[in-house]
Formats: sequence, structure tokens, C-alpha cells
Amino acid sequence: MGQRPVELTPNASPQHYLGAAMRARRTERGLSLARLQALITYDYSYMARAERGRQAASAALVEAYDQALNAGGALVQLHRDIQGGADIATLSRGHVAKAEPHVANGRTSLAEGSEVQALSDAEGIAVPCRTSDGRIIFVSVPRRVFLGGIGAAAVGLAGAPTAQASPSLPRTALSDHNPIEHLQAIRRTLIDADNLFGPRALIPKVQEQINAITALRDGKRGADRRRLLQVQTQFAELAGWFHQDAGDHRAAQYWTDRALQWSHMAGDPDLTVYILARKSQLAGDMRDPVEAVDVAEAAEETAQPRTRLAAVAATYAAHGHALRGDEAEAMRAYDHARDLLHTADPDPESNWGVWLDDAYIDVQRARSLSALGNHGAAAAGFRTAIRALPAGYHRDHGVYLAREASAHAGNGDAEQAAGVGLQALSIGVETGSARILTELAQLDSALQQWKAVPSVREFHESLNAAVLHEA
Repeated sequence: MGQRPVELTPNASPQHYLGAAMRARRTERGLSLARLQALITYDYSYMARAERGRQAASAALVEAYDQALNAGGALVQLHRDIQGGADIATLSRGHVAKAEPHVANGRTSLAEGSEVQALSDAEGIAVPCRTSDGRIIFVSVPRRVFLGGIGAAAVGLAGAPTAQASPSLPRTALSDHNPIEHLQAIRRTLIDADNLFGPRALIPKVQEQINAITALRDGKRGADRRRLLQVQTQFAELAGWFHQDAGDHRAAQYWTDRALQWSHMAGDPDLTVYILARKSQLAGDMRDPVEAVDVAEAAEETAQPRTRLAAVAATYAAHGHALRGDEAEAMRAYDHARDLLHTADPDPESNWGVWLDDAYIDVQRARSLSALGNHGAAAAGFRTAIRALPAGYHRDHGVYLAREASAHAGNGDAEQAAGVGLQALSIGVETGSARILTELAQLDSALQQWKAVPSVREFHESLNAAVLHEA
């Protein structure tokens, strides 16, 4: 019989509050203290004292907990707040590190933002839920409840799978002969799987690799250590992207910031430029035009001359200008990005920005046109981009469809918007992409003025059937 855990007193002090949050995250993941100790290789008694609030947890220990327990930066932020002087009264009013109730446990308190927590099979399934103000967020439903009937409503579209496929990944062992090649193969597998299935099943896997690389770095020096840091940076950037697509912008910021930090440690200027550009893209998704433009311009200024990375940065700066409402500057920036792309020197040694082509710039331009209110041109741009999209980009297909549908609605073509929206909804449910489902929630609101149109009513009912609703 297991020993009963010592009861905690989180309100005794901020240190006790942090310890209770650390234990809550661990128990949510179904891990014993011994099991977690084996994963993060800290002293067992130190971890126990930290959880009980009897010893202050170091920043390194909190970060290890955060990564191993997939807390998305919540524990790290809590530690920073406490270090900054936050008191119990402030923390108790609802810090992000506090565990949220499950749908099955009575009334659910839904987060203010589109926060997403990756879930293990033992905990439950992340299910899209529509709030009273029309947003779509993801909440945790215990697997037994999901299989008992809620899941049928949550993913009730014809032909939509109720579980996402999870790629079979090669194990990362300390004794691998060439761990860099092994890790790069895992990263390619994760990227391919994301294009097909979306990010939710993959977030825990990418963070497992980050933890494994941390262990591999121990004892390495010189070039070997720098190469491992480069790969760890790439996995952190990928974690940021997965969280971004899942709608958890706070976690996306955390991992992208970690990637930027590690890129400097690795001494890889191209990787640093790429991550700066990605930070601009994330700021655009968060509708922060000042950050989107400033970070993109910093990336372009830092990029080596005649590289595709400068064109990537200019593309994301253009959307920032569109979010500011400056159409002339946005279109000028897209033309500038295209000029940079066409004059860039081909570099067979660089993998950064190789996906950037005229079609990608066109679809970003269409998104900006929609933000600027030119919905007819935006819809045509998305349609062209969808036709040019390579096979295998299933999730991106859904994103473009959802944005095309919104452009049709903005142009007053309700039937076309509803029809395209239904296509996007099927992919959104299959992949669990918050970008798709959030766009469709906004589309549904925009179509309410045509709610008597049969195709609009069908889309509205299908969206309602595909998500839970706030009690």
C-alpha cells in the first residue's frame, strides 16, 4: 500500500504555494515523486522538501518540473512572480499555475485565454468547448466520460476519428552512436505527423526530446555541446509552434523565448534570425502589430545579406503593418519580401526558410487583405493558395479553408462561406487545430445575420455538434 502523501499548506507562504502547485502538476500527470525524480535527476529529498514548502525551490528545479510535466511555462512564471514579491493574496486570486477543474466535475471555470494543456492517455482527452462569448477553447474531459458519450458529441462529424494517431518515434538513448542524426530524424517525424494530425498528441513528445537533450549535454564540451544546443533550440522552436497552433499563446511565447536564448548559447546566427522571425509570426497571431513589426525588422537587419531568412522576416513584418491598418506599407513590405526571395543566394547548407516561396507569400498577403477589409481579393488569394498547397499539408489546408470562408463572409457571400466552413470544420476536428476552430467560431458569429439560409444553419449546427458548451 502506498504511503499517504503529506498534506500541504499552500496558503502558509508563497514558497508553500509554489510547492503545492508543483505537486499538483505532478499528480495531474499521474507521476509519483520517484518517477519524476528519475526523469529530471534531482535529489529525491530536495524535491520532496520543495513540494512541501520546507525548502525554496531553485529556478532550475522549477524549470525541470515545468518541462517534464508539460506545464507550458506556468510553474516558471509562478516562480518568477514569487521572486518578484507576489504575496499569497495575489497568488490565491487565480494564478495560471493553479489546476483548472475538469468538465466532469460540475461547473467548469474556463480560462480567459485560449489556453491548452497537453494531456496523457491516463488523464483524459482535450475537447473543444465553446464559451458563452463565442470563443472556442480546449478543456480536459476524463477518458471514461469521453468514451461514455461526450466524445460522440465532441467529434460527431461523419468520418472524423475520435483519437489522433500518434507517430512511432525512435527512442533517444544516451548511448546512441550519433545522437544528433537520431534527434534530427525524430524532429522530421514530428513535423510530418503535425502536418497530418495537428499538435496535441505531439506536444508531450517534443518536450520529452528536449529533456533527453538536456541529459545528453551533461559532460559534453566544445563542438559537441554546441551541436546539441542547436538541436535543442530547434526542438524548443517546434514546441513553440505546436503550442501556437494549439491556441496556447502563453506557452508558445515561453518555448520560443527559450529557443531564442538557446540559439545565442549555441552561437548560430541563422537560427537566431529564424526564431526572431517566428516571434514576429506569433505576435501577428496574437494581433500585436507593434511587436510583429519590430521583431521582424530586427530579424531582417540581423540576417546575412541575400538569404531567404530576410525574406521570411519581411513577410511577417508585412502582416504586422496590415494589423496596424496601413495597407500601403503592408503591400510594399510584401513586394519587398518577394524581391528578397528572388534575389537570395541558394544555400544548400541552410534549412531555414526553404519552405518560403511565392505561394506562401501570396497566402500571407491574402490574410493581410482580409484584415484590411479587402475580403473579395482575400478569398481569391486563399483559393489560389489552396490549389497550390502540396499534398500532406492537411492541417494547413484546413487553416486556409477557414480563412477563405471568413473572407467570403466578409464579402457577403454567406452560402459560399458556410460551404467552405464545413470543409474546414472536418479538418479542424480531425487535427484539433485551435487556429482552425477559433477562425470558425468567428465565422459562425459573422454568419448569424444570414442564419435563415439553409447552408448557414447547417454550418452552425455542425459546429455546435462538434464542440462542448460552457455550462
